[in-house]
Amino acid sequence: MKKLEVNNCIGCGMCIGTDPEHFEFDSDGLSTVKSEENLDSEALQSAIAGCPVNAISITDTEEN
Repeated sequence: MKKLEVNNCIGCGMCIGTDPEHFEFDSDGLSTVKSEENLDSEALQSAIAGCPVNAISITDTEEN
């Protein structure tokens, strides 16, 4: 199973502007994951590549 994560966000909003399907602002004004559907989308790949602090990742997780 794949998991979308945001860590060490600086709140620039680039990912939300690029891919509002997967990201939204939290109460602190930082990006958080909105959806983990459609992780192969072109918009998501653009958001990951465009993050200025490399805060977005997709990781493989094992279900127990």
